[in-house]
Amino acid sequence: MDPNLYTTTRAVDPIFMLIFGISLVLLMGITATMVGFVIRYRRSRAPEPTSQVASNIWLEIVWTALPTIIVMGMFYYGWAGYLTLRNVPKDALEVTATARMWSWSFAYANGKTSPKLYVPVGKPVLVHLVSEDVIHGFYVPAFRVKRDVVPGMKNHVWFVADKPGSSDLFCSVYCGLGHSAMVSTVEAVPEAEFQSWLSHVEGEEKQGEGRELLEKNGCLGCHSLDGSRKVGPTFKGIWGRNVTVVTGGVERTITVDEAYVKRSIREPAADVVKGYPSVMPPYPALSDKDIEEIVDFFKELK
Repeated sequence: MDPNLYTTTRAVDPIFMLIFGISLVLLMGITATMVGFVIRYRRSRAPEPTSQVASNIWLEIVWTALPTIIVMGMFYYGWAGYLTLRNVPKDALEVTATARMWSWSFAYANGKTSPKLYVPVGKPVLVHLVSEDVIHGFYVPAFRVKRDVVPGMKNHVWFVADKPGSSDLFCSVYCGLGHSAMVSTVEAVPEAEFQSWLSHVEGEEKQGEGRELLEKNGCLGCHSLDGSRKVGPTFKGIWGRNVTVVTGGVERTITVDEAYVKRSIREPAADVVKGYPSVMPPYPALSDKDIEEIVDFFKELK
């Protein structure tokens, strides 16, 4: 097998079918032999053993050599497939995937960020894997890639989307309460469309700096913009809304204003909205200016 196969699917699928085929043949052969022996050598037909054979050197050679050859063959093809998955093509597009509880964020070389992974059709894509908190798993079944995303450890995957379309991207490692909601997609688009999308960096065709900050920091993984319920309360109509929060074990009603937003970002455990878990991590890296942009976006949502 060529260790420089062009797609990860062509590296995985033939090996899977080979191992599945061998396993199926062995299962059927062993099962048929067992059934045959049970029928032919049942106690009612042969109550006393008649064979006096103590050993058969050729039989022992066959059942030792044949499994060895099969196992070594599966190892060879498996190893070649593994090399394909780890040897990245030189012309691959590089993207950094940042995992956090419980969302994905994808950053491109020109500074573009997105909660979805956009890739050009027919071009290898190298995804650098980074975790900001706990162990996650980057799993895209359509491209046969799955790698752990471990804090402080460098890791990567690569794949090629051979046709336009949307493919599911999951977190394959249980990472906390919102694990099941840590879902994104790989959007494969034609090269020209991808370059057009990629060229619109900060300030071009977007819904304000606030939304970009929410996407970049993974906020939209736990908070929706359309009113649907997630791990955290929705951002739809949040500005000026009266909410019941739990502060130090005591319930109280407050109005969502800039002070509340800033406190929720810097000290998320201070005022927890009733009915939701206190699982949000603090975001000290967000500056006052960033929070102002987020507040402006919340005002627009209203």
